Amino acid sequence: MQAQDRKPISTIMSLGGRPANSLREIKIIDTTLRDAPQSLWATRMRTEHIVEMAEKFDKAGFDQIDLMAPIQFDVSVRYLKEDPWERVRLAHQLAPNSKFRTIVRSRNIAAFDFLPNDVILSWIERLYANGFRVIGSFDGLNDIDNIAEGLRLAKKLGAETFGAISFCESPVHTDELFVSKAKELIDKADVDFIMLKDAGGLLTAERVRTLVPALKEAIGNRPLELHSHCLTGLTTYMYLEAVELGVDALHTSIAPLANGAGQPSTQHIVRDLRALGYQVNVNDEIVDEISEHISTIAKKENKPVGVPNEYDGLHYMHQLPGGMLTNFRSQLETAGLSHRFDELLQETARVRAELAYPIMITPFAQFVGTQAVMNVISGKRYGVVPNEIKKYALGYYGKLLTDMDPDALKLILENGSSDIPETPAELLPALPGLKQRYPTDSLDDLLLRAMFAGTQVDEMRRAIREGERSEDAESSLLKLIKSLSKKKNHGKISLKTNDLEICIDKGEG
Repeated sequence: MQAQDRKPISTIMSLGGRPANSLREIKIIDTTLRDAPQSLWATRMRTEHIVEMAEKFDKAGFDQIDLMAPIQFDVSVRYLKEDPWERVRLAHQLAPNSKFRTIVRSRNIAAFDFLPNDVILSWIERLYANGFRVIGSFDGLNDIDNIAEGLRLAKKLGAETFGAISFCESPVHTDELFVSKAKELIDKADVDFIMLKDAGGLLTAERVRTLVPALKEAIGNRPLELHSHCLTGLTTYMYLEAVELGVDALHTSIAPLANGAGQPSTQHIVRDLRALGYQVNVNDEIVDEISEHISTIAKKENKPVGVPNEYDGLHYMHQLPGGMLTNFRSQLETAGLSHRFDELLQETARVRAELAYPIMITPFAQFVGTQAVMNVISGKRYGVVPNEIKKYALGYYGKLLTDMDPDALKLILENGSSDIPETPAELLPALPGLKQRYPTDSLDDLLLRAMFAGTQVDEMRRAIREGERSEDAESSLLKLIKSLSKKKNHGKISLKTNDLEICIDKGEG
């Protein structure tokens, strides 16, 4: 069906759905255990929560269940003081009929700088060994060369694989670009399905009317799945349009861990899909039971629940992802700077354009957001430049899709650390040295040590032994904002949070 020949969803719904769709199944990929708490609870869903609900999830009928991404490993080790690998094993043991999935972030995983190849490939192997049979990957610059080798290994091990095309809006992110990246994922990694990853919640019904048919034509019989967030208030409607245009699977979350900065609610999407005549094999009764359990956790632990957002046009300027946007607002309010929130968002949009429109997902959302904070609070644009910004400009994280603003580039290269070589050095294998230092550690722990510096893994192990639960201290980003708001000249600043790890070494002036 051509997009111009289609009736609007609102018209179809008023007619009670279309019986012609009754034989087509739309698969639901559940995000309640992973992206939903990442977006609404600052990733503070604990393993005990998952254990409590695992049996019900095993009966809910989801095609796949999103369980872990790099940030879940990060927060588990550094803040919750839980073993993330144990979470993976327990989930698989307690829900043996479920197909859990994981996604790998480029060649960083849970770090910000690229990691040696032995760490990347061993990470894939241990994901598979600990139970994952669906493994995917994404790159914030859509540089397929950064993820193809890991995807090929996952497929060789026996996993189903998916490649994520990271979506954003900019003059360079055209339908033609996304189509070329989908073809490249198939050519270089032979992925089993393609994920359109809209972390910023930017897709509209108008955009999917051109993008989805183009992707479907390009990928042939491979399934196309759609992941988005409800940041603009448009996503639920956009999902239904995307299905009408051929999307095969949708990412949803069980309310109350839906809406807000999270995904559309499973309950409403399933209801509307069925009204349109599609088949959805989800057990409504089990979903309602899980919903009640989540409500109990939220009430008991004073955690927020998702509510629908109003339309926000400013969002299309800064394009910050939901989790970071929520944390950003909270930290500014605590620092007494909430009145500058819109100013910082506008500066974020300006920085992003100057940096050649990076997609606002980890780590680039954190890089751009932090640079915007420094520009506004210090009063001098690019007077303080994080190491990661200079590395980004020099191509350390992959090939940029277009040229950076020349004036911004000049300031970044002048004010960034002089210790950063113009070209990155070859990364030597890391695991042999770690094994020598920690001869009794498992490979799982060695991989965590490769990403979390200092004593963080030891502190996690000690807390587990002693039965402690760590409470978050005041965030480093908040401390940075307070510091910058009081000073005009900056010396050495170190920033390290679960969202961001940046070190600044800038002299006076």
